[in-house]
Amino acid sequence: MPSSPKPKSVKSIKAKKPVATATLSIVGIGASAGGLEALELFLKNVPEGSNLAFVVIQHMDPTHKGVLVELLQRVTSMQVFQVKDRMRVQASCVYVIPPNKDMSILHGVLHLMDPVAPRGLRLPIDLFFRSLAEDQQEHSVGVLLSGMGSDGTLGLRAIKEKGGVIFVQDPASAKFGGMPHSAVDTGVVDVIAPADELPGRLLAYLKHPSIIEKSGTLLEDKALSSLEKVVILLRAQTSHDFSLYKKTTIYRRIERRMGLHQITRIEAYVSFLRENPQEVKILFQELLIGVTNFFRDAEAWEQLKKEVLPALLARTEANTTLRAWIPACATGEEAYSLAILFKEALEQLKPARNISLQIFATDLDQHAIEKAREGIFPANIVADVSAKRLERYFIKVDRGYQVAKSIREMILFAPQNIIMDPPFTKLNLISCRNLLIYLSPELQKKLLPLFHYSLSPGGYLLLGNAETIGSFTNLFSPLAGKNRLYRRNASNLNSELPEFPTAFTALKAGEPIKPLKPTKNLQALADELILQEYAPAAIVTNESGDILYINGRTGKYLEPASGKANWNIFVMAREGLRYGLSNAFQKAIRGKETVTLKNVEVDTAGGKQSLNVTIQPLKGSSSGMMMIVFTDIVVRPRVAKTGKPSKDTERMTELERDLDRAHQEVQSIREEMQTSQEELKSTNEEMQSTNEELQSTNEELTTSKEELQSMNEELHTVNQELQARLDDLSHANNDLKNLLDSTDIATLFLDDNLCVRRFTSETGKITKLIPGDIGRPITDIASALIYPELAEDAHEVLRTLIKIEKQISLKNEKWYMARILPYRTFENMIDGVVITFTDITAYKTLETNLRNLEEQQHNKPDTS
Repeated sequence: MPSSPKPKSVKSIKAKKPVATATLSIVGIGASAGGLEALELFLKNVPEGSNLAFVVIQHMDPTHKGVLVELLQRVTSMQVFQVKDRMRVQASCVYVIPPNKDMSILHGVLHLMDPVAPRGLRLPIDLFFRSLAEDQQEHSVGVLLSGMGSDGTLGLRAIKEKGGVIFVQDPASAKFGGMPHSAVDTGVVDVIAPADELPGRLLAYLKHPSIIEKSGTLLEDKALSSLEKVVILLRAQTSHDFSLYKKTTIYRRIERRMGLHQITRIEAYVSFLRENPQEVKILFQELLIGVTNFFRDAEAWEQLKKEVLPALLARTEANTTLRAWIPACATGEEAYSLAILFKEALEQLKPARNISLQIFATDLDQHAIEKAREGIFPANIVADVSAKRLERYFIKVDRGYQVAKSIREMILFAPQNIIMDPPFTKLNLISCRNLLIYLSPELQKKLLPLFHYSLSPGGYLLLGNAETIGSFTNLFSPLAGKNRLYRRNASNLNSELPEFPTAFTALKAGEPIKPLKPTKNLQALADELILQEYAPAAIVTNESGDILYINGRTGKYLEPASGKANWNIFVMAREGLRYGLSNAFQKAIRGKETVTLKNVEVDTAGGKQSLNVTIQPLKGSSSGMMMIVFTDIVVRPRVAKTGKPSKDTERMTELERDLDRAHQEVQSIREEMQTSQEELKSTNEEMQSTNEELQSTNEELTTSKEELQSMNEELHTVNQELQARLDDLSHANNDLKNLLDSTDIATLFLDDNLCVRRFTSETGKITKLIPGDIGRPITDIASALIYPELAEDAHEVLRTLIKIEKQISLKNEKWYMARILPYRTFENMIDGVVITFTDITAYKTLETNLRNLEEQQHNKPDTS
């Protein structure tokens, strides 16, 4: 954006990322069918000296030589260029994408690439808008004009996410409202207006003085007071508290709204909010930043697919449900992406097991949640979703693509305020991407321990590329690679619980939060008594044998070693247990199986103690935690046998027979059910095969429809250009006709075969030509000229390319100067002759009179 004077109310704030063209605003303009008229209206209303650069992305026929540059140059004083590779953008210029090319921008330099997508599925506007958002960050400007389809929608969302501004032509004023409608439906558009009004709105916004600058970090008291008033108004109308969001983030969003309304002081904007409740709702939506897309940051998703999901599935038993939570899910693209990856990972699992995934996707924005539940996305998601995934997991509908039922059923969408509402627990995965960067450091320090609490042992946390776990390295360990993927660390199970969201609001008051001691119910008291008095002693260790947790009394089996404190079980094991325990422990880790040591004798203070030791991996843990259980062996006195069966023995035998019969009946029923299941499975497979064939046919028809629609847009664009050319040609013809008529010179155009091509009205008076004679040989047409060698002279000019001039008389005694010249095209090709007849009767009459006068003077007798 253009630089602006420093305001008095704020100290400036550091920019997120240096932009190479910070003093130049680059405006990306996307258009398709009907876009030529809209582009002309837009550029015609851009005033001189605007110092803006405009980059036009228009859908064009890849096989047609574009004339858009010439057409746009007629309506603007700015220079219009067709882009060449590595062309630097300059102020007061218009740049037009060439046909059959994709375009991106890097540090203000335009780069051309050959299209990858087939014709009919290309999205050049989305591609450039995304590139513009990455390059210009919060200075990016996107304009979307008339067109069919939804190209540009995802690109505008990317501009919005980076803090740029979006202008869209009013769909009612567009020849084709498909693209403008698609953009407006996203809810990210800042200004909607007719094409001729957009330049004025754009310039007014860009000329608005910037409140936030680029060298400091703090807000002064006056600005901070106004900011807090805005937060109060938001809380009063929306019931959501933004006081724990980063002040700079809120201020930037407020500044955008002030720029659009031409308000220069934040105090005035506070008054504007109080007078206009609708503006409060719009600002609320602006602060939510609900922008995302499918498989965003492909590298992170690839690591999730190849490393995290296989690890989770490998240690999960059959008939188990994994749980994932996606806070700030926006319109659901990330949740659906995770569900698709899980499906693909489950298919690769060997041996196959029945494992399901339950995804909890939440967001503060109720409108975004409703769109996510609907599961319908624009057709231009083809830029992010592969053709194979589109075929398997989406259904083509009129509005784009709808998520298949098998994917939709895996996700539960719900509104949630992560700051105020309780979290989900017993999770295997949390994906919280690009949320923490908008929250204050104090709130981040509360949320990360909460995520640790919500995750099951060995669970995973996925953050955005600009987010980290900060100082909580004791809670999470990073996975290999540059992606923000973390594994939950095992921690002391007796550690304090994190502060839950309902306590976060106490941060503002600065008072310490005193957790209430929970009241134990009857079940909790009973469980505690059983664990303490009757359950065997047990410990939990990591894979190195370091003790993490102790249950019951283990003093008979373990004792602290002398010297520096060491909590390793192999150091603390008593005599008789140490050697066998070490071998069994290693065997259990290598085989990931349960190993039992039987009849182990341990030396205790009271003598020998026999016991069984069971070592087994702790299920649900990915960090190699092991549980070791010590079970004492109690020697019971043997009872002498009498040899006579008791009534209890007979009763036992009878019960065993009944049990065997029941087992047989159950087995028979099971076999019958299995047979029925196989028959149903066979029928289901046949129906599925038929369904796939129908779906394949439907997809082929859909693809054909998309290709026809794309070609229709291209033909419409070409038709517009040709129509403009025809208008120009018509004007040129009119000019030429008036020019020739105004000279009173008879002009005749003949082709190579001396057939009449065109003539002026004066020619008709000499040669008696009528419009019906066009195309006839000149030799077949009656003429008043006494010029029998006309055809011969015309052939001579075609042969030698040298003009011929002759004075010709008419039967009515009029004289004309006939000039025959070769007809040259712009390509310097000879395509006939041009013959002009200039009336020289007056000249010949004067010449005759002069000659007669000279003769009279010569014949007059000399009187001297």
